[in-house]
Amino acid sequence: MTKLIKPPKSLLRQAGKAIADFRMIREGDRILLGLSGGKDSLSLLHVLIHFQRHAPIRFSIGAVTVDPQTDSFDPSLLIPYMRSLGIDYYYQKEPIVELAEQHMDNNSYCAFCARMKRGVMYSTAREQGYNVLALAQHLDDLAESFLMSAFHGGQLKTMKAHYVTDAADLRVIRPLVYVRERQTRAFAEVAELPVIDENCPACFEMPTQREHMKQLLAMEEKQNPGLFKSMRTAMLSLMGQGCPI
Repeated sequence: MTKLIKPPKSLLRQAGKAIADFRMIREGDRILLGLSGGKDSLSLLHVLIHFQRHAPIRFSIGAVTVDPQTDSFDPSLLIPYMRSLGIDYYYQKEPIVELAEQHMDNNSYCAFCARMKRGVMYSTAREQGYNVLALAQHLDDLAESFLMSAFHGGQLKTMKAHYVTDAADLRVIRPLVYVRERQTRAFAEVAELPVIDENCPACFEMPTQREHMKQLLAMEEKQNPGLFKSMRTAMLSLMGQGCPI
């Protein structure tokens, strides 16, 4: 068995506050984590394990990885790692690149891939009896989504912290919505988590709107160190829209 790693207090504090603010985890929940193998989802894995061991409520944890079957990404290295942690683990293969070539009706491969992966995770949760799906997007992701929506869609929107799926049978939570990306990066490096970098050729061939927003925010933060604190305050009501009571 792999020795469990305690995340730093700053990471636990921000995740714990988000979980409490949006009532993400409840007694008896069966939580399925979407585990890509990146620094964010691996960090969230250890955050959830820590809270499971120390929180006053009882909940169980499983994880699912969607292998898109591309030459540039092999998440199968997660299989022995998850076995060593003793976490129920579901490794799902889906030929997403092949499906994209056959069915994609726009120019956004990233959106198609995300939609396909989300569908596999929903199906796995339902088939295995989980009532909550945990995703690892952090505050930087939400800020980027907010700007993309405002600049390109003319709407004030961002990812939600906690919501119910259209079928009303699953809750989706994002416990890292108050956490900065640099926190997960630092934890992954110090803890030597088995991070698997995804090198999708579609993302490198054409710079994405999200990458442009990331660079824009980074430049602004150099001039305004309190930028993300202000962004979090501005997005707070948007994060909570539709949050289950």
